[in-house]
Amino acid sequence: MDLVTFCAVIAAAAMHAGWNAFVKVKLDPLLAMVLIAGFAALLAAPALPVTGWPAAASWPWLATSVVLHLGYYLALTEGYRRAEMSQIYPLARGSAPMLTVLVGVTFFGEVLTGRQVIAVVMLGFGIMLVSLAGRHPGQHRDWKAIGFAALTAVLICGYTLVDGYGARAAGDPHAYSAALFVIEGFPLLAYVLWQRGRKALAEMRPFVWRGMVGGALSLGAYWIAIWAMTRAPIPLVAAVRETSVLFAAVIAYVFLNERLLWQRVLACAIIVASLALLRAS
Repeated sequence: MDLVTFCAVIAAAAMHAGWNAFVKVKLDPLLAMVLIAGFAALLAAPALPVTGWPAAASWPWLATSVVLHLGYYLALTEGYRRAEMSQIYPLARGSAPMLTVLVGVTFFGEVLTGRQVIAVVMLGFGIMLVSLAGRHPGQHRDWKAIGFAALTAVLICGYTLVDGYGARAAGDPHAYSAALFVIEGFPLLAYVLWQRGRKALAEMRPFVWRGMVGGALSLGAYWIAIWAMTRAPIPLVAAVRETSVLFAAVIAYVFLNERLLWQRVLACAIIVASLALLRAS
């Protein structure tokens, strides 16, 4: 992975952590996700006349991605409903890059060096340690929350590979990204209106500006990731992108008043070391 792509993905990781923090505002997590996805769609819409629609070969990938993203939004918000961001986020994001490497190498023919595989495993371990280190002795473990975090990781692996190959099939990652964001903004809103009716709109209204910022961060973060996956091996992009947990730990500590124990600092050091190994490989 060249330096420009590497730095761009690190920037995307910071933006990704930022929009996840918006899901933990004083609003139902699912409604916060609707705002973020909706505004991302609105912000992406003006790009479509410029990029045009992606090539027809990418449409099966695009349709699959929309379904996977809807499942991801629902699983992630259920996890956030039951546990702290600093526990759910690292568990979900930490196991995802290792899954992506396993599936990408086994079924999609992605090629990684031994050092790169070691770096990804270290990275995933460090990310999950951030979550595990945050538990106090005797603290109740919510297995349903852990289950939703695990499901989120599987869905992340799925849509990452789908979008990486979809963007390559599209011939233009920007056309693919614009189409993806515009389309996926509607299913989640339709689901919430079906489940909760118009009262959901009233609940979201006071958080519109926060949703707009979160939507912009979400759009920028994943647009960069999709572009990067056309320039570098998908598992490597997926791994570097999950360093968002470093930024999430800081956000959770500074703005959400969540715990930052010394064990988590050690875990963050492991993540930084794995990044250095990945960049040197």
